Order: sequence, then C-alpha cells, then structure tokens
Amino acid sequence: MRHQASFGRTDRDAAQPPRSGIHPALFYGMFAVLLVGNALMGTAVLLAPDISKLLNGQNEQVIAAYEDRIAQLRVEVDRLHSRSYAQAGDMNLQLQELAQQQEVLLEQHQLVRVLVDKAGELGIEPAAPGPTAALDLRDMAPVTASGNPDVDATAAAVAQMMGETQFAMTSIAETATQRTRDIVSELDGLGIRVALPDALDGVGGPLLAAQPDAESVNMVDDANAVMAALVRYKAARASIDSAPIHMPISGNFRQSSGFGNRTDPFTGGRAFHAGLDFAAPTGTTVLAAGAGTVSFVGVRSGYGKTVEVTHANGLVTRYGHLSGYLSEEGQTVNTGTPIAKVGSTGRSTGPHLHFEVRKSDMAINPKAFIDAGKRLLALLG
Repeated sequence: MRHQASFGRTDRDAAQPPRSGIHPALFYGMFAVLLVGNALMGTAVLLAPDISKLLNGQNEQVIAAYEDRIAQLRVEVDRLHSRSYAQAGDMNLQLQELAQQQEVLLEQHQLVRVLVDKAGELGIEPAAPGPTAALDLRDMAPVTASGNPDVDATAAAVAQMMGETQFAMTSIAETATQRTRDIVSELDGLGIRVALPDALDGVGGPLLAAQPDAESVNMVDDANAVMAALVRYKAARASIDSAPIHMPISGNFRQSSGFGNRTDPFTGGRAFHAGLDFAAPTGTTVLAAGAGTVSFVGVRSGYGKTVEVTHANGLVTRYGHLSGYLSEEGQTVNTGTPIAKVGSTGRSTGPHLHFEVRKSDMAINPKAFIDAGKRLLALLG
C-alpha cells in the first residue's frame, strides 16, 4: 500500500478538480510563432547589405549570397504554409500570392544574373540605389498588410528584393544607353559613322492571345531591353577601337609642332603643316592609331620613310620621317599595333614622328581625333 501511495493515484487525488492554466499545445504554438517572426524580421533587416555589395561590383560573391537569401525566403514561405491551417481568415490566399511572388523573384534573379555578368564584361556596374529607389520599393509591395507579422515581413522581403533587382536592370540599361550616346556623339563630330544594331536578332513567333501573367511578360521585356542596350553599347565600344583616335606613340615624347600654318623650319616663312609632330628618340615604336589595313609602306617626297593605314569611313592615317618599318602592305592592324620606328628621314630637322589624318586625300586636324580619343578612354575608365 505504501508503494501505491508513492507512485499511484489515491482516491483523494482523483477527487480533486483539475487545475486551471495555459494548455501546453497553445503555449508551444505561441512560442513557435514568436520565434519564426523574429527570424523573419532578422531576414528582412539583412536584405540590404548584399545588394549594396552587388551594386559596388562584388558580383560573384554577392550573387551566391543573393541565391542563399532567395532559398531562405522559400523556406520561410513553406513554413508559413505549414502553419496556415491553424490561422483564421484569408491566410491561405495571402500565402498563395506570396508563393507566386517568390517564383517571379526566382525568374527575375536568373535574368538579372545574366545581365550583370554581361554588363561586367563591358565594364558597367549597377549604380547603388538612392532615396528615390527606396520609395519605389515600398510602393511595389506585392501583398497588402495582413496584420500577421510573419506574412508581412516575408512579403516585404520579397518586394524589396524584386525592387532591387529591377533597379539593377534599370541602372545597367541607363548607363549603357548614355555611354552609347556619348560615343556616337564624339565620333559623329569627327565624321565617323557608328553602325549600331536596331534590336536583338532572333525575335519572332506566331501571334497568340495575351496571357494573364503580365508580370512575367513585362519582366522578360525589361530584360530584353537591357540586353539590347548592352548589345548596342558593345558595338559602340568596337567603333572606338577601329577609329584612328588613339595616340600613335608612347613612352618618352613631346608634341613639337601642331596642325596649321607655322614658321617653316627651313625657309623661315609661313607654311602650312598638315599634321602633328611628336619629338622622340630615334627607334621609338610607332603605333597604329586605329584598326585598319596597311595601304602604303615606302618613301614619299618630304616625308621620307612613310607608312599609311586605311581605316573605315574613308580615313587614312600617315606616319612620316621614319627610321624603319615594322609592317608591310596589306597587313591588318589593330589599335596599338607596332608599325614603324621614329626617325628623321625626309624633310626633317631631328628625330620625330609626323602624324596625319587624311580624308579624300585632304589633311584634317589630327588633334580633334586625339582629343576625342582621350575623352572616350576616360569615359570607359
């Protein structure tokens, strides 16, 4: 009987009424909700730094971190789904909308990753978002406030990430478009026409009725517009390489004479000088000022040993008073290709490079070309 009194229930114990208090299931449920809510709020707070690093150029590391954040948001959405049946009201509908936004975010991220990589190859980094961008993010919230902190925090996190990726695409397109305009403007001032593609190739298909998922369609259209801007910018950059706007010499040199009328060093009278002179030691390497084809290697009256390169848009660059040749007629050269060596042959008072730009066999001022080249190189960083 003692054993029963110690470990069993006595009649008096059974007769006592049950004690009042919080049911254990309700207590643990409330604790789990608070824990998940804190985790979600922490996730929302940590959203900004990684994108900030992305917009500062740390692309590879941040892309990986960004994917981790998307995976974390997907886990949170799944957790909310598992608890939604215990909630009242229209929680299930809100979670379905949130899950759809999550899928759109995943598609958007894949597009942004491709665009960021392409832009990085061309030296473009997305700009950091400012106060205006932050306001736009708040306006883009996909789910209205439900009164549930878990759903609201996750919805805000998804909306912020979608807004940041959209801002990244916009900044890439704007930068590429502005740089393209600057390049075209500079070269157009020199009479050099830049051929740009009008749109992306390979677009077509049957005419079908519009689908209700307009958000995904708009996202693809935006990505295509960004890619088109990058393609046009790449073509504009290529025109910089082919145009004769680069310095034809490097190392220890100085400009010793300009384009136009000057005092002739031999007669002492006024005479026209058809190019720029760069004084440099004999043997200094002469470089092609732009991509083209070597169209003349030999001696010209007054110029001594000469090399000429024919470029696009009917332009020809002439390099005179050389001491030797590093190229031959018919050779294809790129910007910076060594083509000759500085000398003092022909009508010359000392070792220097005489550099001319000609169109329709008429000399035009090379300084305008060199100055445009400096501005464009500064634009490209």
